[in-house]
Amino acid sequence: MQIYLWVKAFHIIAVICWFAALFYLPRLFVYHAMSDDQASIDRFKIMERKLYRGIMTPSAVVAVLLGAWIVFLTPQIYLTGAWFHAKLTMVGLLIIYHGMCGRHLRAFRDDKNTKSHVYFRWFNEMPVFLLIGIIIMVVVKPF
Repeated sequence: MQIYLWVKAFHIIAVICWFAALFYLPRLFVYHAMSDDQASIDRFKIMERKLYRGIMTPSAVVAVLLGAWIVFLTPQIYLTGAWFHAKLTMVGLLIIYHGMCGRHLRAFRDDKNTKSHVYFRWFNEMPVFLLIGIIIMVVVKPF
């Protein structure tokens, strides 16, 4: 049971790092979309790339792998609850959101972004709702 607690602790750490990046990258997109000078645009491209490749994606991979390990260690706790399937659905949506961030990053990188800073302000809110739902599923287990 000791390994379960260690895996769970590192899973939580990876999830926190992933969400920090999920909250910050779209905020960078907001500022990038508002930029009109080349120095700022180039700076945002570097920041976005380093955040996505250096923190966001590795954290997501580690979070998903450790989450799978937790389920493997204690399948009776997780695989039988409807709350867990709802949580997995939200994690799936989060992975799709992560991919959308990658698409926006590439559009900015290639100077092909067509979205406004207002779009990115709304886009930035999506992971908040998923985080709320995931936490409720894990802590409250409403069904």
